[in-house]
Amino acid sequence: MTQTSPTSPPSVPAPPAWKRLLPPLIAAGLVAVFGVALLRPSHSATTGGPLLNKPAPDLALTSLDGAKVQLSSLKGRPVVLNFWASWCAPCREEAPLFRELSTKQAAGTGLAVLGVLFQERNEGTARDFIREYALAYPHLRDPQADTAINYGVSGIPETIFIDAGGVIRHVDRGGLDRERLNAGLEKIGVPKL
Repeated sequence: MTQTSPTSPPSVPAPPAWKRLLPPLIAAGLVAVFGVALLRPSHSATTGGPLLNKPAPDLALTSLDGAKVQLSSLKGRPVVLNFWASWCAPCREEAPLFRELSTKQAAGTGLAVLGVLFQERNEGTARDFIREYALAYPHLRDPQADTAINYGVSGIPETIFIDAGGVIRHVDRGGLDRERLNAGLEKIGVPKL
């Protein structure tokens, strides 16, 4: 009986090093680019949006005091529409600016300031917040969040600046400071604070 020796398969030459390293390098580069994009928001991430320079969606809501408020009835006046909640820490930080802004409303500038409750679970807490910060403008219930949805609100605080013609000229997401508030006011023709 003759034994046959197993034959080894013909050896295939290894691909050059650059061909072996290219796919992992591309993957690492893409991961790095996406990581930087996710961890460092772009400069315009807090402003803008699809409603910018478009007519503001009308709203018809009831205030915590029971008054009916319709945005279209304010046409001819610039409007600052602030979505907020009592449980929101940045809303607390910006509240003193809104108190100051509401004095501007009372001073006859034509400005209308409106607050819209966003996912507020406890109206009593919202009323306490309003008293604590002496916010003297209407705060509107949005129980099904329809108004927030119409305005594309995904988080709070979010402030919409609407000019006297009813057009959205500026949107600011996140807690306002004086500089960011003034940027929005300027775009709707209201003097800075």
